Amino acid sequence: MRYALISDIHANLPALDAVLADIAARPGIDAAYHLGDLVGYAPWPDQTVARLRAAGMPGVAGNYDSTVATHASHCGCRYEDPRQEELSHLSFAWTLEHTSAATKAFLATLPFRVDLRPLGGHAAGPTVTLIHGNQVLNTVYVHEDRTDDFLAKMGGGIGARAGDVVCFGHTHKPWHRVVAGIHYVNTGSVGRPKDGDSRAGYVLLDVTADTGVRVDIVRVAYDVEAAARGIMASTLPDAFAEYLRGGGPPTPDA
Repeated sequence: MRYALISDIHANLPALDAVLADIAARPGIDAAYHLGDLVGYAPWPDQTVARLRAAGMPGVAGNYDSTVATHASHCGCRYEDPRQEELSHLSFAWTLEHTSAATKAFLATLPFRVDLRPLGGHAAGPTVTLIHGNQVLNTVYVHEDRTDDFLAKMGGGIGARAGDVVCFGHTHKPWHRVVAGIHYVNTGSVGRPKDGDSRAGYVLLDVTADTGVRVDIVRVAYDVEAAARGIMASTLPDAFAEYLRGGGPPTPDA
């Protein structure tokens, strides 16, 4: 089975459209899933959710999805500095106000976790688990510098075994590591990368009986300026446009 896994779209419709087009143009993709955070930071929350629903793409709830759906006090995000923290509150308030009741109701239906059996449920083959943060909360950041012990505890909490794959997002930085035979895959971000590369990102995951697991990190160029103009034409902070242009937070010198 070959899966396309996308995450952290954050209401960036131009980026999502480019990724969906890239997925559609690739042969041999059997299924596509999202790993949450459909809304926040960009001005197309309803349109983003509608596009995914029209595409029939299932997935899990990110922290932004579940907090917007329940009108929580905060998105559950963590930021690099006080200014980013201040902007996060502005984004959350804007998203609560500009996301329709119907979209919020849909976000509330997203499950916390999805398990896939690429070789069939009748076979004792690998399981692919989709979450947003970690096995307990969708607000926990699983960065690449997490220790092997941390990942092993995460895998144990999920019930993963050697050969299984655990996929997640939330950090907006893609990576892949194997610990005790379990593959840990961060799918990066479609709409708000933080790794200095402004292109949209997603992951292709191949799981076969013959060759095992293969992970390909894909980057897709899109019209970043169209997304930036959309943000600047809205009442969202203009800083979110600069964030997209730079592929993440500005450096101290900037």
